[in-house]
Amino acid sequence: MQPRHRPLTWLEPGAPFPPVAAAWAEGDPVPGLLAGGGALDVDTLLDAYRHGIFPWFGDEQPILWWSPDPRMVLPVAGFRLHRSLRKALQAFRADAARCEIRVDHGFAAVIAACAEAPRAGQSGTWIVPEMQAAYLALHRAGHAHSVETWIDGELAGGLYCVGIGRMVFGESMFARRTDASKIALAALVCLCRRHGVEAIDCQQNTRHLASLGACEWPRERFVAHVERATALPPPPSWRFESLYWNELLPPALVP
Repeated sequence: MQPRHRPLTWLEPGAPFPPVAAAWAEGDPVPGLLAGGGALDVDTLLDAYRHGIFPWFGDEQPILWWSPDPRMVLPVAGFRLHRSLRKALQAFRADAARCEIRVDHGFAAVIAACAEAPRAGQSGTWIVPEMQAAYLALHRAGHAHSVETWIDGELAGGLYCVGIGRMVFGESMFARRTDASKIALAALVCLCRRHGVEAIDCQQNTRHLASLGACEWPRERFVAHVERATALPPPPSWRFESLYWNELLPPALVP
């Protein structure tokens, strides 16, 4: 006899999300799936993130909303700076004439590059045109940001994320040159440390994220943290200053 699964909630645009505890769990067809349908307007996205929910769906699929348990989270105080990345950051910081971190300089280019980046085990992308348009609108509203690695005047890698209050939700990254995405993530960690952001949501567990210090939190703990952090005032500005590298590296010597 086949097990019976809980029905999936289907949303009309503007309808409230169901409680995250209603998400499919182990034994259901797709653990972590909470609802389908709805809309990707700015207000809906903000409401979703404030409740620990995010959209994720592929081409020719309806909008799907997720709240996995457990949740992969990077506590910024526990970011692991491996030896090779430390050397890359030191070289990047020392070569200020060629290398710089920019924030929100080319958000559209970053999200497009993330959509085009090949992923192991994936033949397509979840950053479909509808998602790109939604996050561009969220960016224009001041809640989505890009952290960009620039080398020799060219965009070498980067990431984009959502920022609400003192909470950052990581979305995707890409690299066109070695370590360029890791450098952008390290810059985001420095920015977060500087402005009292304690954690970056990573959504799903991957070996790469775990190697950098990310770990799984029970959904209840994650949602409670999000509720507190999103209620705090946001950082005074989303800018990266070179002195922010001091959050991970010894202060640079001034000649």
